[in-house]
Amino acid sequence: MRIRLYHARILAMQQEEEPFLGEVWVKDDRIEKVIKGEPAEHTEAFDEQIDCMGNLLLPGFKNCHAHGPMTFLRSFADDLLLQEWLDKKIFPAEAKLAKEDIYTLMQLAVLEYIRGGITTSFEMYFHPEMIAKACIDMNFRVVLSGTVFGMTEPVTEAVDTLVRDYETFHDSHSLVDYKLGFHSEYSCCESLLKEIAALSHKYHAPVFMHNSETEREVQECIRRHGVTPVQLMNELGLFEYGGAGHHLVYTTDKDRQILKEKGIYAVTNPSSNLKLASGIAPVKEYVENGIPVAIGTDGPASNNSLNFFKEMYLTAVLQKIKYKDAAVLSPYEVLKMATVNGAELLGLSDCNSIAEGKQADLILIDLLKPNMQPWNHFVNNLVYSGSNENLIMTMIAGKILYVNGVYRTNADPLEIYEKANYIIRRIECSL
Repeated sequence: MRIRLYHARILAMQQEEEPFLGEVWVKDDRIEKVIKGEPAEHTEAFDEQIDCMGNLLLPGFKNCHAHGPMTFLRSFADDLLLQEWLDKKIFPAEAKLAKEDIYTLMQLAVLEYIRGGITTSFEMYFHPEMIAKACIDMNFRVVLSGTVFGMTEPVTEAVDTLVRDYETFHDSHSLVDYKLGFHSEYSCCESLLKEIAALSHKYHAPVFMHNSETEREVQECIRRHGVTPVQLMNELGLFEYGGAGHHLVYTTDKDRQILKEKGIYAVTNPSSNLKLASGIAPVKEYVENGIPVAIGTDGPASNNSLNFFKEMYLTAVLQKIKYKDAAVLSPYEVLKMATVNGAELLGLSDCNSIAEGKQADLILIDLLKPNMQPWNHFVNNLVYSGSNENLIMTMIAGKILYVNGVYRTNADPLEIYEKANYIIRRIECSL
């Protein structure tokens, strides 16, 4: 399959902060050519040619923390603090899920992802085999994360689950990868954390977890262990091969020094943190300390949307109010977090830019909408005023999955909606 995208403004995300006019040729799942300037004369045969009409072509967004199958809990448990939200609403509802439900609920998340330009998500949820199947069937790129927890001995079952899933899904498919992970310090006993650290050392693999999301979480960890969650993870050897902390809203100077030294990413989830009243992550301090930052939506139960334009906007403007500095983060820095940094965190360096030989995970943004006019600065417009309504096309691994309001997937959106509504109605009746 060969596709030609011409008359495009190309934002390659290779140091340039301004797009250039040109075209991109895609062959199978890779970028075959990037051509600057006017449309090239050629005798090549293409299966599809798209006139981009001067619109903006860039790498897709990478959602670096998500619980996609929680789509069934959208607007189900609103206006609660994190621990009450989890203990009284989320965990009881999740306990009623059937394995087969996860497939449908992940399909629903994928529809929302590709409608908003997300080309990869990092999914922390149960039954990764169903998430992987849904994503493969819809040609969506996914990285799976371990989501084990357990506060009581023994920990054998949780460890066995991680080993099985890692060996099953790590580098298992061109669209699927797997990373070691666990839910959080507050949901895991120390013995389990030590076992996960041992697995990290065995596989030379990074580890990912919820970390320092709320003040309560940090204070309770200090009471239990005498140190913050970041310091505990470091002491237990969980950071020796890198990884990331999801949220990292509350960190100390010592925490940030550890994150920098160990090469740990901070994944900020501004919408979820605001909605659960958890706080605002110190993104400015991470950037100034050389700690790489990526962006996540978290789950649709706590967000409630999977909208990366919203996440980029909030990442940018919340730092302004937190530090009372209107120039604290540039829009280009935020866009890098959403694209380049996210790809690097997920081990997808061949999806981090538009260049020959890279994966063809591309999105096309409509600049001919009122919210993108005038063209004073393309990147600023994208971050500060962009929305899903500006999304013309989403391409993953060289396949167009969404274009001009039409899904090109094997799944029927209306059928997915019907099944998702049935799942939550069934669960509500059993609670």
